[in-house]
Amino acid sequence: MNTPERALLLSLHPRFATAILTGNKTVELRRQRVAVPPGTPVIIYATSPVMALTGTARLAGVDTAAPGQIWRRHRTNCGISKAEYTAYMNGADRASALLLDTPRPLSSPVPLDHLRTTSAFHPPQSYRYLTAETLQQLVAGHDAAHELLDQLPTPAPPTHTPPAAPPHSTPTARTPGPLHSAMLVTSAPLR
Repeated sequence: MNTPERALLLSLHPRFATAILTGNKTVELRRQRVAVPPGTPVIIYATSPVMALTGTARLAGVDTAAPGQIWRRHRTNCGISKAEYTAYMNGADRASALLLDTPRPLSSPVPLDHLRTTSAFHPPQSYRYLTAETLQQLVAGHDAAHELLDQLPTPAPPTHTPPAAPPHSTPTARTPGPLHSAMLVTSAPLR
């Protein structure tokens, strides 16, 4: 299985965010196809009046089908009534059931004001992707930063291979070696 390189940030009504984080809701619905690999970390943003990152979960899988099929397969885990589902899916040709597990509420929610201290953060209407680097910038300095960042896979550091010597040449003292390569990597500007 490939390690996901980014997390899925879901904007949810506080009722649904709480239900996911307590384990009472294990399926989040979307009106369109969502192509996200299993194992992807999910960051939960609770909308107004909470307006904060409140916890994490893991995407166990995605089931995409006609809305009627999705309801039949997942109705007991959606956390909504048939009437709410029908109103939400009205006019949709496809529906995606995001299957969630491993819910983890944050010990201290990260409020919207904090998320906006380092960037022009705007909560998504539905969802968006976050790289580890972006999440790190958003939560820097908050008590829950380590909790959130521990949920994301750590990307492997980039490897630098010294350029190969031109054909038919002999190495000289000026051929880049490991020390020169390390200097190139560490002299890159920090973000």
